[in-house]
Amino acid sequence: MRNVERVTSVRAQLLDIFMDMEVDAHETRRRNSARRHLRARRGIEMHQEVRTLARQIADLADPLEDKADTGLH
Repeated sequence: MRNVERVTSVRAQLLDIFMDMEVDAHETRRRNSARRHLRARRGIEMHQEVRTLARQIADLADPLEDKADTGLH
């Protein structure tokens, strides 16, 4: 009967260790996924900022073109 108790105890310990490992692995995957999503979102935001700035710059009048039209150099 003593061996059965030891086997049961070892099984319970192994199951606890396995479950702890699974929890740690899940947390690591969750954190990595959150980081990937954050990087992707920031990349999209930066792309949109660059496009907006490019449009704003294109909308500005070129001061050299204005001088060329008036003959002032």
